[in-house]
Amino acid sequence: MSPPSPTSPLDVDLHPGRPPLMRAEGAGDAPRWAAEHRDALRAVVAEHGSVLVRGLALRDVAGIGAVFQRLADGLMTEKETFAPRRSHSGGVYSSSKWPSNQPMCMHHELSYTLQFPGLMLFACLGAPSHGGATAVADSTTVLDALPAGLITRFEREGWLLIRNYNDEIGASFAEAFGTEDRRAVESYCRAHAIEFEWQPDGGLRTRQRRSAVVRHPVTGRRCWFNQVAFLNEWTIAPEVREYLVDVYGADGLPFTTRFGNGDPIGEDVVQLVNSVYDANTAREPWQAGDLMLVDNIRTAHSREPFEGPREVLVAMAGAVRLADCSPTVEVTAG
Repeated sequence: MSPPSPTSPLDVDLHPGRPPLMRAEGAGDAPRWAAEHRDALRAVVAEHGSVLVRGLALRDVAGIGAVFQRLADGLMTEKETFAPRRSHSGGVYSSSKWPSNQPMCMHHELSYTLQFPGLMLFACLGAPSHGGATAVADSTTVLDALPAGLITRFEREGWLLIRNYNDEIGASFAEAFGTEDRRAVESYCRAHAIEFEWQPDGGLRTRQRRSAVVRHPVTGRRCWFNQVAFLNEWTIAPEVREYLVDVYGADGLPFTTRFGNGDPIGEDVVQLVNSVYDANTAREPWQAGDLMLVDNIRTAHSREPFEGPREVLVAMAGAVRLADCSPTVEVTAG
């Protein structure tokens, strides 16, 4: 990730409530255009946290993959996914499979891992008839808007992610870890500071404690960087949560989050975090052919509910180690 640049040769439209937008009509060869404008685009992302590029007329997976490759120094393979994706070649994925009528609330991709993407790349092959925007929010602004006492507690304790893998809801452990070999899963968990417990029915339960606040590795800015609200049980629609509790029990939910000491995070805290995100959200409806770059540490992103077919491809790049982001809680890998 490049440091901020005071100027950029690209003409970027800045409007309150919308992500930075630039137009590339008539670009012609999209991969070539991306290669020629890579440094300028990355400078815009470093300065503003994200940018939406309109007019590249991206039409197929191969072309999008070529553009992604031009904009990043290699694409990452996803580990520990929380929802299934379709994997295309070369590190290009579909969006996470998630009910279209349910939002994917603001979050930072893979913020519960020890190595996560510094850059997210999105491209729209097909825009829905209504909704479905990939909205963004500045993590430092969100941090400053949250109560100081709450932030102090999260800085002191961190946050805890608890997952119960099964073959029915969310990603199975084989999808999340890329293998059905239990020994390989156990080795990965030990190496990545994840507590694990195999269940009598063959399922897997894991717990991992992480920092909720980090410093950006380039700018040093403090960032609210986690999935405390998104992966919490109180973010799930009430009727869905009631069903899951009925089927799996209160301790068997596919995922939930807690304070780092294990205390439950109340519905009031989850609603507060999501309301702060809502107050600081920038959105622009997708159009087919759009490209979007997001600084994954500085900027949270979401997927809003939608109607009609929606096809957005995703890639992750610029791997960053949690250890290089001044974590506030100590994590010891096996």
